[in-house]
Amino acid sequence: MNYLPISFAEKFSLFDDAWQPKVVAEMNDYQFKLARLEGEFVWHQHADSDETFIVIEGELTIKFRDGVVQLVAGELFVVPKGVEHKPIAAKEAKVLLIEPRGVVNTGDLDEGNRRAENDVWI
Repeated sequence: MNYLPISFAEKFSLFDDAWQPKVVAEMNDYQFKLARLEGEFVWHQHADSDETFIVIEGELTIKFRDGVVQLVAGELFVVPKGVEHKPIAAKEAKVLLIEPRGVVNTGDLDEGNRRAENDVWI
């Protein structure tokens, strides 16, 4: 067994592409994914799963059809399953996502240019 902690700073230094989450750990069927977010993502939802956003650095806005939540470093928000949302980062934000293995980042949309490859470990 490897008893070394996972360094977010070290893992973030391994990639710089935006909106392409990278898996850094797994617990049961849940994956912990680091992502660099910048600009606007697409409106989408995850019909079968909640999605957790934890801001490590920067600021993140998550729009909903009926409201908005703004997060800064050290804050988290859980988007309930089935709720349409659109993440936005005016400047780069470093985020930890927690969601079940296999969840597609664009949810139920077939957004080929924004859809990230799943299960990419760093």
